[in-house]
Order: sequence, then C-alpha cells, then structure tokens
Amino acid sequence: MTICTLTDIAKTQIDTICKENESYAVTLNLKGGGCAGFEYDWGTYATADELLDDDTIIYGTESSTFIVGGTSIMFLFGTEVDYVKSIVGSNFEIRNPNAMSACGCGVSVNFDTEKLAASVDTDKLAASAI
Repeated sequence: MTICTLTDIAKTQIDTICKENESYAVTLNLKGGGCAGFEYDWGTYATADELLDDDTIIYGTESSTFIVGGTSIMFLFGTEVDYVKSIVGSNFEIRNPNAMSACGCGVSVNFDTEKLAASVDTDKLAASAI
C-alpha cells in the first residue's frame, strides 16, 4: 500500500511553497492535540540536511520535495493530499481512509488504532513474503 499520494495540483502547490520560501521540502507530520486527538502538522525543511533517518520522501523534483515524518507514516497509509481553492480561501485537503473522525477545521483528526495496528501487521506480513 502506498503511504501517501499527491494530486497534480498539490504537487504544484508544494513546488510553489518551496520556491517562495526558498525551502528544500514541505513536511507533513501528526502531533497530539486538537479537538479530535491528533493534528496534521505542516512544515518546511530549509535544506536536505534537516532530513531525519525515518523521514520518507513521497515526491521530489529538482526544486521541491514532499516528506512524511517517520512517526506519522502508519497513520497516513493510503492518504491522498489535494490542494483546493474556494471563494473563502485555499488549503491542502487530506483524504485519510484511516481517520475515524475529524473536526470541521480539517486539521484535527482521530484514528481507529485497532484498524491501524491490523493494517501495519498485514503490511509487515506482505513485505516478509516478498
């Protein structure tokens, strides 16, 4: 299973963010908090030197990169990241099949940890069979 996919418009926005901020990468992580239990945490890395050992590069070009932090990977399996524009603004929209519930703000989310544990165990079994 793919960790995370990006729509073409999301890739374009990541390219724009990196260029405008003179950054190496846009990062996505999860942290505890928010009204649903976890929050999506967006950030940037100025250079490739900031990469952590367990970070995973999802998308990259010569001028931009999208990274998922290692501790967030199991929560983001199968997720699609899109960038949407509307009359009231624009933002990244995360479509996460592992989310059990989410706040209306689109930032705070909660997970079914039993489902996550089962999918991680299945992925380990599939990987070991290769």
